[in-house]
Amino acid sequence: MKATRLGAAGLAAVLLGALVAGTPATAAPDAASTTTVNCDTDPATPKRQFRALWIASVTNIDWPSKASQTAPEQVARQQAEYLEWLDLAERLHHNAVVVQVRPTADAFWPSPYEPWSEYLTGVRGQDPGWDPLAFLVSESHKRNLEFHAWFNPYRVSMPAPGGAGADLDQLAPGHPARQHPDWTFAYPPAGVAGSRLYYDPGVPEVREFVQTAMMDAVKRYDIDGVHFDDYFYPYPSGTHQVPDDDTFAAYNRGFTDKADWRRDNINLLIQEMNAKIKAVKPWVKFGVSPFGIWRNASADPLGSDTTGSQSYDIISADTRKWVKQEWIDYVVPQLYWYIGQYPAADYARLVPWWAETVRGTRVQLYIGQADYKSGDPAYGAFWMNPRELSDHLTLNRSYPEVQGNVHFSAVQVRANRLGATDIYASEHYSRPALIPTMSHLPSKPLLMPVVTRSARQDDGVRLTWRQPADGVGPFGTATSYAIYRFDGVKVAGACDRADAAHLVQTVRATGGGTQSWVDSTALPGKRYTYYLTALDRLANESPASPPAFVLR
Repeated sequence: MKATRLGAAGLAAVLLGALVAGTPATAAPDAASTTTVNCDTDPATPKRQFRALWIASVTNIDWPSKASQTAPEQVARQQAEYLEWLDLAERLHHNAVVVQVRPTADAFWPSPYEPWSEYLTGVRGQDPGWDPLAFLVSESHKRNLEFHAWFNPYRVSMPAPGGAGADLDQLAPGHPARQHPDWTFAYPPAGVAGSRLYYDPGVPEVREFVQTAMMDAVKRYDIDGVHFDDYFYPYPSGTHQVPDDDTFAAYNRGFTDKADWRRDNINLLIQEMNAKIKAVKPWVKFGVSPFGIWRNASADPLGSDTTGSQSYDIISADTRKWVKQEWIDYVVPQLYWYIGQYPAADYARLVPWWAETVRGTRVQLYIGQADYKSGDPAYGAFWMNPRELSDHLTLNRSYPEVQGNVHFSAVQVRANRLGATDIYASEHYSRPALIPTMSHLPSKPLLMPVVTRSARQDDGVRLTWRQPADGVGPFGTATSYAIYRFDGVKVAGACDRADAAHLVQTVRATGGGTQSWVDSTALPGKRYTYYLTALDRLANESPASPPAFVLR
Protein backbone atom coordinates (compact mmCIF):
# COMPACT_ATOMS: atom_id res chain seq x y z
CA MET A 1 0.00 0.00 0.00
CA LYS A 2 1.10 3.54 -0.69
CA ALA A 3 2.09 5.13 2.62
CA THR A 4 -0.37 7.56 4.15
CA ARG A 5 1.30 10.92 4.76
CA LEU A 6 0.13 14.16 6.30
CA GLY A 7 1.56 17.38 4.95
CA ALA A 8 1.99 20.70 6.69
CA ALA A 9 -1.47 21.87 5.65
CA GLY A 10 -3.06 18.73 7.02
CA LEU A 11 -1.16 19.04 10.28
CA ALA A 12 -2.28 22.64 10.63
CA ALA A 13 -5.89 21.61 10.04
CA VAL A 14 -5.67 18.93 12.70
CA LEU A 15 -4.11 21.34 15.18
CA LEU A 16 -6.70 24.01 14.44
CA GLY A 17 -9.55 21.55 14.80
CA ALA A 18 -8.23 20.29 18.10
CA LEU A 19 -7.69 23.80 19.42
CA VAL A 20 -11.20 24.84 18.44
CA ALA A 21 -12.68 21.72 19.99
CA GLY A 22 -10.62 22.23 23.12
CA THR A 23 -11.48 18.73 24.27
CA PRO A 24 -9.70 18.08 27.56
CA ALA A 25 -8.20 14.71 28.29
CA THR A 26 -10.81 14.09 30.97
CA ALA A 27 -13.59 14.60 28.45
CA ALA A 28 -12.35 12.31 25.73
CA PRO A 29 -14.89 10.61 23.48
CA ASP A 30 -14.75 7.35 25.44
CA ALA A 31 -15.63 9.23 28.62
CA ALA A 32 -18.42 11.09 26.89
CA SER A 33 -19.87 7.86 25.57
CA THR A 34 -20.45 6.65 29.11
CA THR A 35 -22.40 9.77 30.01
CA THR A 36 -24.24 10.93 26.87
CA VAL A 37 -24.37 7.75 24.77
CA ASN A 38 -25.69 4.43 25.97
CA CYS A 39 -23.07 2.02 24.67
CA ASP A 40 -23.36 -1.74 24.84
CA THR A 41 -20.04 -3.01 26.16
CA ASP A 42 -18.66 -6.44 26.93
CA PRO A 43 -17.98 -6.77 30.68
CA ALA A 44 -15.27 -9.33 29.89
CA THR A 45 -13.26 -6.69 28.00
CA PRO A 46 -13.45 -3.48 30.04
CA LYS A 47 -11.65 -0.53 28.60
CA ARG A 48 -10.32 0.55 31.98
CA GLN A 49 -9.31 -1.78 34.77
CA PHE A 50 -6.40 -1.76 37.19
CA ARG A 51 -4.50 -5.06 36.94
CA ALA A 52 -1.35 -5.66 38.91
CA LEU A 53 1.01 -8.15 40.48
CA TRP A 54 2.31 -7.73 43.99
CA ILE A 55 6.06 -8.40 43.77
CA ALA A 56 7.26 -9.01 47.33
CA SER A 57 10.90 -8.69 48.35
CA VAL A 58 10.69 -9.49 52.08
CA THR A 59 12.39 -12.85 52.75
CA ASN A 60 12.90 -13.00 48.98
CA ILE A 61 9.30 -14.14 48.37
CA ASP A 62 9.18 -13.04 44.72
CA TRP A 63 12.13 -10.84 43.82
CA PRO A 64 15.04 -11.00 43.97
CA SER A 65 15.40 -14.73 44.51
CA LYS A 66 17.51 -16.02 47.36
CA ALA A 67 19.67 -17.83 44.82
CA SER A 68 20.50 -14.56 43.07
CA GLN A 69 22.44 -13.34 46.10
CA THR A 70 25.22 -15.86 45.49
CA ALA A 71 25.08 -15.89 41.70
CA PRO A 72 28.43 -15.11 40.00
CA GLU A 73 26.73 -12.26 38.14
CA GLN A 74 24.44 -11.13 40.93
CA VAL A 75 23.26 -7.89 39.36
CA ALA A 76 22.66 -9.41 35.94
CA ARG A 77 20.76 -12.31 37.53
CA GLN A 78 18.53 -10.00 39.54
CA GLN A 79 17.82 -7.78 36.58
CA ALA A 80 16.97 -10.78 34.41
CA GLU A 81 14.65 -12.12 37.09
CA TYR A 82 12.79 -8.83 37.26
CA LEU A 83 12.38 -8.71 33.49
CA GLU A 84 10.80 -12.16 33.69
CA TRP A 85 8.19 -10.77 36.09
CA LEU A 86 7.47 -7.97 33.63
CA ASP A 87 7.12 -10.57 30.88
CA LEU A 88 4.49 -12.31 33.01
CA ALA A 89 2.65 -9.07 33.66
CA GLU A 90 2.59 -8.33 29.94
CA ARG A 91 1.34 -11.80 29.04
CA LEU A 92 -1.54 -11.36 31.46
CA HIS A 93 -2.39 -7.92 30.03
CA HIS A 94 -1.63 -6.28 33.35
CA ASN A 95 -0.95 -2.55 33.41
CA ALA A 96 0.85 -2.11 36.74
CA VAL A 97 3.24 -3.71 39.18
CA VAL A 98 3.36 -3.13 42.94
CA VAL A 99 6.94 -3.75 44.05
CA GLN A 100 8.15 -3.89 47.64
CA VAL A 101 11.12 -1.53 47.93
CA ARG A 102 11.20 -0.88 51.70
CA PRO A 103 10.35 -4.19 53.36
CA THR A 104 12.00 -3.77 56.80
CA ALA A 105 13.05 -0.16 57.43
CA ASP A 106 15.65 -0.57 54.68
CA ALA A 107 15.91 0.48 51.06
CA PHE A 108 16.18 -0.80 47.51
CA TRP A 109 17.81 2.49 46.53
CA PRO A 110 20.79 4.47 47.84
CA SER A 111 18.91 6.08 50.71
CA PRO A 112 20.58 8.73 52.88
CA TYR A 113 18.28 7.68 55.72
CA GLU A 114 18.22 3.88 55.83
CA PRO A 115 20.54 0.95 55.08
CA TRP A 116 20.56 -1.17 51.96
CA SER A 117 18.12 -4.06 52.17
CA GLU A 118 19.56 -7.45 53.05
CA TYR A 119 17.29 -9.04 50.46
CA LEU A 120 19.53 -7.77 47.68
CA THR A 121 22.84 -9.25 48.81
CA GLY A 122 22.08 -11.41 51.86
CA VAL A 123 24.00 -8.97 54.07
CA ARG A 124 22.23 -6.19 55.98
CA GLY A 125 23.43 -2.79 54.83
CA GLN A 126 25.70 -4.06 52.03
CA ASP A 127 25.81 -1.87 48.92
CA PRO A 128 24.71 -4.01 45.95
CA GLY A 129 26.70 -1.89 43.53
CA TRP A 130 23.74 -0.61 41.54
CA ASP A 131 20.48 1.29 41.96
CA PRO A 132 17.69 -1.31 41.87
CA LEU A 133 14.82 1.16 42.18
CA ALA A 134 15.99 3.17 39.18
CA PHE A 135 16.10 -0.05 37.15
CA LEU A 136 12.71 -1.25 38.40
CA VAL A 137 10.98 1.99 37.47
CA SER A 138 12.69 2.37 34.10
CA GLU A 139 12.05 -1.18 32.93
CA SER A 140 8.44 -1.12 34.10
CA HIS A 141 7.80 2.07 32.19
CA LYS A 142 9.38 0.63 29.05
CA ARG A 143 6.59 -1.98 29.14
CA ASN A 144 4.09 0.81 29.84
CA LEU A 145 3.37 -0.59 33.29
CA GLU A 146 2.62 1.75 36.17
CA PHE A 147 5.12 1.37 38.99
CA HIS A 148 3.75 1.52 42.52
CA ALA A 149 6.46 1.61 45.19
CA TRP A 150 5.39 -0.61 48.08
CA PHE A 151 6.63 0.52 51.49
CA ASN A 152 6.19 -1.06 54.93
CA PRO A 153 6.08 1.90 57.34
CA TYR A 154 6.98 0.45 60.74
CA ARG A 155 8.47 -3.05 60.46
CA VAL A 156 12.17 -3.03 61.37
CA SER A 157 13.12 -6.71 61.36
CA MET A 158 11.91 -10.21 60.65
CA PRO A 159 12.06 -13.02 63.23
CA ALA A 160 15.28 -14.92 63.88
CA PRO A 161 17.01 -17.02 62.76
CA GLY A 162 16.58 -15.64 59.26
CA GLY A 163 16.09 -12.07 60.43
CA ALA A 164 17.49 -9.87 63.17
CA GLY A 165 14.61 -10.75 65.47
CA ALA A 166 14.49 -8.54 68.56
CA ASP A 167 18.26 -7.90 68.64
CA LEU A 168 19.14 -4.32 67.71
CA ASP A 169 22.80 -5.32 67.41
CA GLN A 170 21.91 -7.63 64.52
CA LEU A 171 20.70 -4.71 62.41
CA ALA A 172 22.98 -3.06 59.85
CA PRO A 173 25.73 -0.86 61.30
CA GLY A 174 24.49 2.69 61.64
CA HIS A 175 20.84 1.64 61.41
CA PRO A 176 18.57 4.44 62.73
CA ALA A 177 16.95 1.97 65.12
CA ARG A 178 20.35 1.26 66.69
CA GLN A 179 20.93 4.97 67.07
CA HIS A 180 17.45 5.49 68.56
CA PRO A 181 16.52 2.35 70.49
CA ASP A 182 13.79 4.37 72.22
CA TRP A 183 12.02 4.51 68.84
CA THR A 184 11.48 0.76 68.81
CA PHE A 185 9.78 -2.07 70.64
CA ALA A 186 9.99 -5.84 70.30
CA TYR A 187 6.78 -7.75 69.69
CA PRO A 188 6.14 -10.42 70.76
CA PRO A 189 8.60 -9.84 73.61
CA ALA A 190 12.25 -10.78 73.14
CA GLY A 191 12.75 -14.47 73.77
CA VAL A 192 9.31 -15.43 72.44
CA ALA A 193 9.14 -17.24 69.12
CA GLY A 194 8.44 -14.83 66.27
CA SER A 195 9.71 -11.75 68.10
CA ARG A 196 10.77 -8.89 65.88
CA LEU A 197 11.37 -5.16 66.04
CA TYR A 198 8.96 -2.40 65.12
CA TYR A 199 9.19 1.35 65.07
CA ASP A 200 6.75 2.71 67.65
CA PRO A 201 3.95 4.52 65.76
CA GLY A 202 3.16 6.61 68.85
CA VAL A 203 6.49 8.45 68.83
CA PRO A 204 6.12 11.67 66.79
CA GLU A 205 9.79 11.57 65.69
CA VAL A 206 9.23 8.05 64.34
CA ARG A 207 6.28 9.10 62.22
CA GLU A 208 8.25 12.02 60.83
CA PHE A 209 11.29 9.87 60.16
CA VAL A 210 9.54 7.07 58.29
CA GLN A 211 7.68 9.60 56.16
CA THR A 212 10.95 11.35 55.33
CA ALA A 213 12.62 8.05 54.44
CA MET A 214 9.80 7.06 52.10
CA MET A 215 9.45 10.51 50.59
CA ASP A 216 13.09 10.32 49.53
CA ALA A 217 12.06 7.72 46.96
CA VAL A 218 9.01 9.74 45.91
CA LYS A 219 11.13 12.82 45.26
CA ARG A 220 14.00 11.11 43.45
CA TYR A 221 12.29 8.47 41.30
CA ASP A 222 9.58 8.60 38.66
CA ILE A 223 7.16 6.35 40.51
CA ASP A 224 3.44 6.35 39.76
CA GLY A 225 2.14 5.37 43.16
CA VAL A 226 2.98 4.91 46.83
CA HIS A 227 1.56 1.72 48.30
CA PHE A 228 1.19 0.56 51.91
CA ASP A 229 0.13 -2.94 52.88
CA ASP A 230 -1.67 -3.98 56.08
CA TYR A 231 1.14 -3.69 58.63
CA PHE A 232 0.64 -0.80 61.04
CA TYR A 233 0.53 -1.80 64.68
CA PRO A 234 1.57 -5.46 64.84
CA TYR A 235 -1.00 -8.20 64.53
CA PRO A 236 -1.73 -9.68 68.00
CA SER A 237 0.35 -12.65 69.10
CA GLY A 238 -1.25 -14.72 71.85
CA THR A 239 -1.97 -12.64 74.92
CA HIS A 240 1.10 -10.43 74.57
CA GLN A 241 0.42 -6.67 74.69
CA VAL A 242 2.15 -4.04 72.59
CA PRO A 243 4.61 -2.39 75.02
CA ASP A 244 3.69 1.25 74.51
CA ASP A 245 2.52 2.37 77.96
CA ASP A 246 5.41 4.80 78.30
CA THR A 247 4.81 6.16 74.81
CA PHE A 248 1.14 6.70 75.58
CA ALA A 249 2.04 8.54 78.80
CA ALA A 250 4.47 10.82 76.96
CA TYR A 251 2.58 11.50 73.72
CA ASN A 252 -1.13 10.89 74.33
CA ARG A 253 -2.18 14.29 72.89
CA GLY A 254 -5.04 14.36 75.38
CA PHE A 255 -6.42 10.93 74.49
CA THR A 256 -7.57 8.91 77.48
CA ASP A 257 -8.32 5.71 75.55
CA LYS A 258 -5.21 4.00 74.23
CA ALA A 259 -7.05 2.24 71.40
CA ASP A 260 -8.37 5.57 70.08
CA TRP A 261 -4.90 7.08 70.40
CA ARG A 262 -3.31 4.24 68.45
CA ARG A 263 -5.84 4.63 65.65
CA ASP A 264 -5.17 8.35 65.58
CA ASN A 265 -1.44 7.67 65.26
CA ILE A 266 -2.09 5.65 62.12
CA ASN A 267 -4.64 8.18 60.87
CA LEU A 268 -1.95 10.85 61.14
CA LEU A 269 0.51 8.68 59.22
CA ILE A 270 -1.97 8.22 56.37
CA GLN A 271 -3.21 11.80 56.28
CA GLU A 272 0.25 13.35 56.46
CA MET A 273 1.80 10.97 53.96
CA ASN A 274 -0.85 11.76 51.40
CA ALA A 275 -0.36 15.49 51.91
CA LYS A 276 3.41 15.20 51.54
CA ILE A 277 3.14 13.16 48.36
CA LYS A 278 0.70 15.59 46.77
CA ALA A 279 2.77 18.61 47.79
CA VAL A 280 5.78 17.27 45.91
CA LYS A 281 4.20 15.32 43.03
CA PRO A 282 0.43 15.83 42.81
CA TRP A 283 0.10 13.10 40.18
CA VAL A 284 1.54 10.32 42.34
CA LYS A 285 -1.23 8.09 43.66
CA PHE A 286 -1.41 6.90 47.25
CA GLY A 287 -3.00 3.56 48.00
CA VAL A 288 -3.35 1.16 50.90
CA SER A 289 -4.04 -2.56 50.92
CA PRO A 290 -5.68 -3.22 54.28
CA PHE A 291 -6.86 -6.39 55.95
CA GLY A 292 -10.22 -7.15 54.35
CA ILE A 293 -12.50 -6.58 57.36
CA TRP A 294 -12.85 -3.10 58.84
CA ARG A 295 -15.39 -4.01 61.55
CA ASN A 296 -18.10 -6.61 61.90
CA ALA A 297 -21.73 -5.49 61.96
CA SER A 298 -22.05 -7.04 65.42
CA ALA A 299 -19.53 -4.47 66.70
CA ASP A 300 -20.61 -1.53 64.53
CA PRO A 301 -23.77 -1.17 62.43
CA LEU A 302 -21.61 0.30 59.65
CA GLY A 303 -19.54 -2.89 59.53
CA SER A 304 -19.76 -5.90 57.24
CA ASP A 305 -21.76 -9.10 57.60
CA THR A 306 -18.74 -10.99 58.90
CA THR A 307 -17.40 -12.36 62.17
CA GLY A 308 -13.64 -12.34 61.55
CA SER A 309 -10.83 -10.22 62.96
CA GLN A 310 -11.29 -6.47 62.62
CA SER A 311 -8.49 -4.20 61.42
CA TYR A 312 -10.02 -1.33 63.38
CA ASP A 313 -9.29 -3.17 66.61
CA ILE A 314 -6.40 -5.56 66.05
CA ILE A 315 -3.98 -3.34 64.09
CA SER A 316 -5.49 0.11 64.85
CA ALA A 317 -6.31 0.71 61.17
CA ASP A 318 -9.51 2.73 60.67
CA THR A 319 -9.58 1.98 56.97
CA ARG A 320 -13.16 3.12 56.42
CA LYS A 321 -12.25 6.58 57.73
CA TRP A 322 -9.33 6.84 55.31
CA VAL A 323 -11.73 6.21 52.44
CA LYS A 324 -14.45 8.57 53.67
CA GLN A 325 -11.92 11.34 54.37
CA GLU A 326 -10.32 10.70 50.95
CA TRP A 327 -6.83 10.53 52.44
CA ILE A 328 -6.00 7.84 49.88
CA ASP A 329 -6.55 7.60 46.14
CA TYR A 330 -7.23 3.88 46.04
CA VAL A 331 -7.87 1.01 48.43
CA VAL A 332 -7.08 -2.67 47.85
CA PRO A 333 -8.74 -4.71 50.61
CA GLN A 334 -7.17 -8.12 50.94
CA LEU A 335 -10.25 -10.28 50.37
CA TYR A 336 -8.39 -13.55 50.75
CA TRP A 337 -11.46 -15.69 51.29
CA TYR A 338 -13.62 -17.86 49.08
CA ILE A 339 -17.18 -17.43 47.87
CA GLY A 340 -19.43 -19.60 49.98
CA GLN A 341 -20.84 -20.39 53.39
CA TYR A 342 -18.05 -18.89 55.43
CA PRO A 343 -19.59 -16.60 58.08
CA ALA A 344 -16.24 -15.23 59.24
CA ALA A 345 -15.48 -13.60 55.89
CA ASP A 346 -17.38 -14.55 52.73
CA TYR A 347 -15.92 -12.92 49.63
CA ALA A 348 -19.46 -12.39 48.30
CA ARG A 349 -20.37 -10.41 51.42
CA LEU A 350 -17.26 -8.28 51.57
CA VAL A 351 -17.15 -7.06 47.97
CA PRO A 352 -20.53 -5.27 48.25
CA TRP A 353 -19.52 -3.80 51.61
CA TRP A 354 -16.36 -2.28 50.17
CA ALA A 355 -18.26 -1.13 47.06
CA GLU A 356 -20.72 0.71 49.29
CA THR A 357 -17.85 2.16 51.34
CA VAL A 358 -16.14 3.83 48.38
CA ARG A 359 -19.43 4.87 46.74
CA GLY A 360 -19.70 8.65 46.60
CA THR A 361 -15.98 9.16 47.28
CA ARG A 362 -13.07 9.75 44.92
CA VAL A 363 -11.31 6.63 46.23
CA GLN A 364 -11.01 3.81 43.72
CA LEU A 365 -11.59 0.21 44.78
CA TYR A 366 -9.39 -2.65 43.61
CA ILE A 367 -9.59 -6.10 45.19
CA GLY A 368 -6.61 -8.01 46.57
CA GLN A 369 -6.77 -11.60 45.28
CA ALA A 370 -5.29 -14.61 47.11
CA ASP A 371 -3.56 -16.41 44.27
CA TYR A 372 -1.36 -18.02 46.90
CA LYS A 373 -4.32 -20.06 48.18
CA SER A 374 -5.44 -21.36 44.81
CA GLY A 375 -4.68 -25.05 44.42
CA ASP A 376 -3.20 -25.39 47.90
CA PRO A 377 -5.09 -28.09 49.87
CA ALA A 378 -3.96 -26.52 53.14
CA TYR A 379 -6.60 -23.80 52.62
CA GLY A 380 -9.53 -26.16 52.15
CA ALA A 381 -11.69 -27.65 49.45
CA PHE A 382 -13.02 -24.36 48.05
CA TRP A 383 -9.50 -23.39 46.99
CA MET A 384 -9.14 -26.66 45.10
CA ASN A 385 -11.70 -25.34 42.63
CA PRO A 386 -9.68 -24.07 39.64
CA ARG A 387 -12.44 -21.55 38.90
CA GLU A 388 -12.50 -19.90 42.34
CA LEU A 389 -10.42 -16.88 41.39
CA SER A 390 -12.17 -16.41 38.07
CA ASP A 391 -15.49 -16.55 39.89
CA HIS A 392 -14.22 -13.72 42.12
CA LEU A 393 -13.57 -11.56 39.10
CA THR A 394 -16.96 -12.43 37.64
CA LEU A 395 -18.69 -11.42 40.87
CA ASN A 396 -16.79 -8.13 40.82
CA ARG A 397 -18.55 -7.19 37.57
CA SER A 398 -21.81 -6.78 39.49
CA TYR A 399 -20.28 -3.84 41.36
CA PRO A 400 -19.15 -0.95 39.15
CA GLU A 401 -17.17 0.47 42.06
CA VAL A 402 -14.71 -2.42 41.70
CA GLN A 403 -12.21 -1.08 39.18
CA GLY A 404 -9.48 -3.70 39.28
CA ASN A 405 -7.53 -6.42 41.03
CA VAL A 406 -4.08 -6.96 42.50
CA HIS A 407 -2.79 -10.53 42.73
CA PHE A 408 -0.69 -11.89 45.59
CA SER A 409 1.88 -12.74 44.76
CA ALA A 410 3.89 -12.93 41.55
CA VAL A 411 5.41 -16.34 42.21
CA GLN A 412 1.95 -17.76 42.91
CA VAL A 413 0.49 -16.25 39.76
CA ARG A 414 3.28 -17.85 37.76
CA ALA A 415 2.76 -21.20 39.51
CA ASN A 416 -0.68 -21.38 37.87
CA ARG A 417 -1.80 -24.25 40.10
CA LEU A 418 -4.82 -26.11 38.71
CA GLY A 419 -4.53 -23.82 35.70
CA ALA A 420 -6.35 -21.15 37.70
CA THR A 421 -4.26 -18.27 36.32
CA ASP A 422 -4.94 -19.41 32.76
CA ILE A 423 -8.66 -19.55 33.47
CA TYR A 424 -9.07 -16.07 34.94
CA ALA A 425 -6.66 -14.55 32.41
CA SER A 426 -8.60 -15.95 29.45
CA GLU A 427 -11.99 -15.03 30.87
CA HIS A 428 -11.16 -11.58 32.27
CA TYR A 429 -7.81 -10.35 30.92
CA SER A 430 -8.07 -11.37 27.27
CA ARG A 431 -7.54 -7.81 26.04
CA PRO A 432 -5.32 -4.95 27.23
CA ALA A 433 -6.91 -2.35 29.49
CA LEU A 434 -6.19 1.27 30.31
CA ILE A 435 -5.59 2.39 33.87
CA PRO A 436 -8.71 3.96 35.44
CA THR A 437 -8.50 7.73 35.45
CA MET A 438 -8.51 9.83 38.62
CA SER A 439 -10.24 13.08 37.79
CA HIS A 440 -9.27 14.72 41.09
CA LEU A 441 -5.58 14.60 40.19
CA PRO A 442 -4.20 17.38 37.96
CA SER A 443 -4.11 17.06 34.19
CA LYS A 444 -3.92 19.11 31.02
CA PRO A 445 -5.70 18.49 27.69
CA LEU A 446 -3.94 16.39 25.08
CA LEU A 447 -4.10 16.87 21.35
CA MET A 448 -4.84 13.86 19.19
CA PRO A 449 -1.84 12.04 17.70
CA VAL A 450 -1.15 12.52 14.01
CA VAL A 451 -0.53 9.28 12.11
CA THR A 452 1.99 10.12 9.39
CA ARG A 453 2.40 6.64 7.92
CA SER A 454 0.64 3.28 7.95
CA ALA A 455 2.22 0.60 5.82
CA ARG A 456 2.42 -3.16 5.65
CA GLN A 457 5.83 -4.77 5.89
CA ASP A 458 7.15 -8.31 6.24
CA ASP A 459 6.63 -8.50 10.02
CA GLY A 460 3.23 -6.77 10.18
CA VAL A 461 1.81 -3.27 9.90
CA ARG A 462 3.99 -0.35 10.93
CA LEU A 463 2.32 2.78 12.23
CA THR A 464 4.27 6.03 12.55
CA TRP A 465 2.95 9.10 14.32
CA ARG A 466 3.69 12.41 15.97
CA GLN A 467 2.21 14.10 19.03
CA PRO A 468 1.41 17.77 18.32
CA ALA A 469 2.26 20.38 20.95
CA ASP A 470 3.48 17.68 23.31
CA GLY A 471 3.85 19.35 26.70
CA VAL A 472 3.78 22.80 25.14
CA GLY A 473 1.85 25.64 26.71
CA PRO A 474 -1.57 24.54 27.96
CA PHE A 475 -1.20 21.04 26.58
CA GLY A 476 -0.27 17.93 28.50
CA THR A 477 2.53 15.50 27.79
CA ALA A 478 1.76 12.16 26.20
CA THR A 479 3.12 9.38 28.39
CA SER A 480 1.73 6.55 26.28
CA TYR A 481 -0.53 5.75 23.36
CA ALA A 482 -3.51 3.46 22.91
CA ILE A 483 -3.81 1.71 19.56
CA TYR A 484 -7.20 0.53 18.30
CA ARG A 485 -7.63 -1.73 15.28
CA PHE A 486 -10.77 -2.48 13.29
CA ASP A 487 -11.22 -5.02 10.54
CA GLY A 488 -11.79 -3.54 7.11
CA VAL A 489 -12.36 0.11 6.30
CA LYS A 490 -14.09 1.47 9.37
CA VAL A 491 -15.15 4.90 10.52
CA ALA A 492 -15.44 4.36 14.25
CA GLY A 493 -18.43 5.74 16.11
CA ALA A 494 -18.83 7.01 19.65
CA CYS A 495 -19.20 3.54 21.14
CA ASP A 496 -16.56 1.67 19.18
CA ARG A 497 -13.86 2.43 21.74
CA ALA A 498 -16.09 2.13 24.81
CA ASP A 499 -14.58 -1.24 25.70
CA ALA A 500 -11.31 -2.96 24.85
CA ALA A 501 -12.62 -5.19 22.06
CA HIS A 502 -10.55 -3.26 19.52
CA LEU A 503 -7.69 -2.16 21.79
CA VAL A 504 -4.65 -4.05 20.51
CA GLN A 505 -1.85 -2.42 22.47
CA THR A 506 -0.67 0.44 24.60
CA VAL A 507 2.88 1.67 24.09
CA ARG A 508 5.09 4.00 26.07
CA ALA A 509 5.82 7.39 24.57
CA THR A 510 9.44 7.84 23.57
CA GLY A 511 9.26 11.61 23.12
CA GLY A 512 11.36 13.64 20.75
CA GLY A 513 9.37 13.65 17.53
CA THR A 514 8.08 10.69 15.57
CA GLN A 515 7.35 7.29 17.05
CA SER A 516 6.47 3.99 15.44
CA TRP A 517 5.12 0.57 16.35
CA VAL A 518 4.63 -2.68 14.46
CA ASP A 519 1.43 -4.66 14.74
CA SER A 520 2.86 -8.15 14.42
CA THR A 521 -0.59 -9.72 14.84
CA ALA A 522 -1.94 -8.17 11.64
CA LEU A 523 -2.79 -10.87 9.10
CA PRO A 524 -1.21 -10.67 5.63
CA GLY A 525 -3.45 -9.21 2.96
CA LYS A 526 -6.22 -8.18 5.35
CA ARG A 527 -7.62 -4.65 5.42
CA TYR A 528 -7.49 -2.71 8.69
CA THR A 529 -8.35 0.68 10.13
CA TYR A 530 -6.29 2.04 13.01
CA TYR A 531 -6.98 4.84 15.47
CA LEU A 532 -4.51 6.21 18.01
CA THR A 533 -5.13 8.17 21.17
CA ALA A 534 -2.62 9.82 23.48
CA LEU A 535 -2.64 9.19 27.22
CA ASP A 536 -1.07 11.27 29.96
CA ARG A 537 0.58 9.69 33.00
CA LEU A 538 -2.82 9.43 34.72
CA ALA A 539 -4.30 7.66 31.66
CA ASN A 540 -6.50 10.59 30.63
CA GLU A 541 -7.16 10.04 26.94
CA SER A 542 -7.07 12.44 24.02
CA PRO A 543 -9.51 12.50 21.13
CA ALA A 544 -8.76 9.83 18.56
CA SER A 545 -6.57 10.43 15.54
CA PRO A 546 -8.10 10.46 12.11
CA PRO A 547 -8.34 6.88 10.78
CA ALA A 548 -5.26 5.27 9.26
CA PHE A 549 -6.14 2.68 6.61
CA VAL A 550 -4.20 -0.38 5.51
CA LEU A 551 -5.87 -1.56 2.33
CA ARG A 552 -3.60 -4.44 1.32
